[in-house]
Amino acid sequence: MSLEHHTSDSSARSPIDRFGFSHLLGATVVLTAATILLGVAAKATGAGLACDANWPLCDGGLLNLFPANFPSFFEWIHRVVAMVAGFFIIGTAITAWRSASIGRWVTYAITAGMILTPIQVYLGRETVLVYDLTILNFHFWTAVVIFVLFVGSAVAVWAPGLTTTHVAGALGLGAAMIPIHVTLSPLFIGTYTPVIQTLQYAATLVLLSAAILAVMIAPRRVDGSAVTGLVAVTAVLAFLTVLFGRHAVMTYLPALDLVYLLTAALLFVVMIVGAVTVRRRSGTTRGKRALS
Repeated sequence: MSLEHHTSDSSARSPIDRFGFSHLLGATVVLTAATILLGVAAKATGAGLACDANWPLCDGGLLNLFPANFPSFFEWIHRVVAMVAGFFIIGTAITAWRSASIGRWVTYAITAGMILTPIQVYLGRETVLVYDLTILNFHFWTAVVIFVLFVGSAVAVWAPGLTTTHVAGALGLGAAMIPIHVTLSPLFIGTYTPVIQTLQYAATLVLLSAAILAVMIAPRRVDGSAVTGLVAVTAVLAFLTVLFGRHAVMTYLPALDLVYLLTAALLFVVMIVGAVTVRRRSGTTRGKRALS
């Protein structure tokens, strides 16, 4: 093949072909996470109400170039990042449907995330115009579902390159997030500042991502139903920890606080045991291969 022909083929490839679907999907995950964390920060600072109940416009004129105050500017940044994330979600879904190499279930999951996006936009609008606790909860959980769908899709796309080392590492990382998540809660932090809230929810997203990777990759790489079952439990416990943790923060019920702490403690133990077990199984497998 001549250099001219090779150059012509390279220039004819689409940006997605050159950039890679996995990178596009990864960027979408990052933007979705950024949108969630900016939303948490906006709610915690009261910035969501800073635009005089205007949506999608704000109080700063054209493109909010002249915001009335910093909270107004901050809320506008949240909306801009959410808009960019929405475009990436739509673009990722279109690309998945147009590419024959993308798995069917990955395409379906991404499409589900795209379908939920306009619902999430509507709920975001309602948090500004109504600011009801039920709407805030729906807004948060819809965002989490979209995030989980795209993280799961990304793990499925990257699965061929993921090993037991990644599974053990994910479980270890998830375990590390649990004491951070608990320590940053109002149960131990006297002043639940916007920065602390945002950091706690960042730990939430990392914990969920770690559990998703472990539960999706362990059955492919680890022998033994007991181990894969143990890893599967982490996904359930991770969801319950996030659920109880959020409601413990919002309702201040001592009984719910105790359930949250016990669930988080159990998740920590299961993740640590899972990480050690997977690492041992990995070492045993490598040893058998070396002897064969």
